[in-house]
Amino acid sequence: MFFHNHPYEPFIQKDTKKLIVGTLPPPRFSTGELLEKDVDFCYGSYYNSLWLFIDKIHNLKLRYDNSQEAIDQRKQFLITHQIGVCDIVKSAEREKIDASDLGMKNIKFRDVIGYLKQYPNIETILFTGGNSKNGPEYFFRKHLKDHNLKLELVNNEVPRIHKFMLSHPELVSGSHKAKVTKCNRIIKTVSLTSGSGAANISISRLPLYKQLKAKNPNFNTFDFRVMQYREFF
Repeated sequence: MFFHNHPYEPFIQKDTKKLIVGTLPPPRFSTGELLEKDVDFCYGSYYNSLWLFIDKIHNLKLRYDNSQEAIDQRKQFLITHQIGVCDIVKSAEREKIDASDLGMKNIKFRDVIGYLKQYPNIETILFTGGNSKNGPEYFFRKHLKDHNLKLELVNNEVPRIHKFMLSHPELVSGSHKAKVTKCNRIIKTVSLTSGSGAANISISRLPLYKQLKAKNPNFNTFDFRVMQYREFF
């Protein structure tokens, strides 16, 4: 049995407004056996296309290697655009050493709700996948249930959008002494199409993709994701 521990701490700043939530990076990031084009940072797998989409959208000319410069480039982008990363899975066990979400067992969650309360500027969660079993939205729904919360549907078109109300005490400094008030926040969640190759089949079935493909035969699933991600990144 392989114990798969998340290798990275959440990357969140005081002014973070959007939070990327996935599951776990491939096991090689936990064991340190990176490939030549991997980056030792969140979503650093060259075969996970998130940074390729962001690179295309912003023309960042990112490095794809094991260098510190490649890490710093990604951190600087996140800081500049007030985006954080906090994958929901803290650890899991696997019988087979691969990156399959379905292969995870005895899963331990991070306290994402706790991070939302700690960083009150966060207003949007970006899931790197939908509500399929063991996906980030699927796990987050379970996490919410533990806090007696649930998602409310806002838009059922891909990427699906939900929201939920988060209530927590807030410390307010007055002229004489600090007082505690109740803070109610609406958090929006966006379930982006996964960057994995396995999602290509589901994309090809979408009416919008078929329509765009008919207009431009060169339009592909990468272009579709870039179009979708552009609105949120």
